[in-house]
Amino acid sequence: MPFREINSKMVEAQLIPGQRMFSQRGAMLAYRGEVTFTPNMTGGQGGVMSMIGRRVAGEATPLMTVEGNGTVMFGHGGHHIQVIRLTGDTLFVEADRLLAFDGTLEQGTMFMGSQGGVMGMVRGQVTGQGLFTTTLKGHGAVAVMAHGGVIELPIAPGRPVHVDPQAYVAHHGDVRNKLSTALGWRDMVGRGSGEAFQLELSGNGVVYVQASEEKL
Repeated sequence: MPFREINSKMVEAQLIPGQRMFSQRGAMLAYRGEVTFTPNMTGGQGGVMSMIGRRVAGEATPLMTVEGNGTVMFGHGGHHIQVIRLTGDTLFVEADRLLAFDGTLEQGTMFMGSQGGVMGMVRGQVTGQGLFTTTLKGHGAVAVMAHGGVIELPIAPGRPVHVDPQAYVAHHGDVRNKLSTALGWRDMVGRGSGEAFQLELSGNGVVYVQASEEKL
């Protein structure tokens, strides 16, 4: 169920009978055809345990199940939208960044401390992002939201990417992350804005970075 990008802040999805998708509540802008929107109470493809995990993690962004036969347009808050297509791999993304995604994708929750040990836990505490993050796995498309547009940066063996944690949107691939410190000139003159901490991603994959340090 690929998304068609109408512009940088709106996407369109074609629904056919027998298929379904999930969207953030309030993200539907308009639709054509026979389409139903139902509050999702079972945590998507991940089931009840996935839902419980997200609630414990503060990841309980309300979702709608979208089904029927027609075309639905999505957008939210005037945020820029990036469409990410998965081909069997796993996308790691903050729950409040999700706009809409294919119902075929398996949804889960990962404790960030399991990637980078204690530093993964520190990342959640320092940056304000949850200790847990949402995962989407399988074949399908995901529409995520960001401030000011998104750039896609490749991560290659021996060539890690350092990202301001507030600018981080999502990543996928065989990637490990850890929080590192970097005392820069802004911190020396008392104008630090978070650059003292950097999220280092290494391995083989892609990271998506927004053009702003502002959270949604």
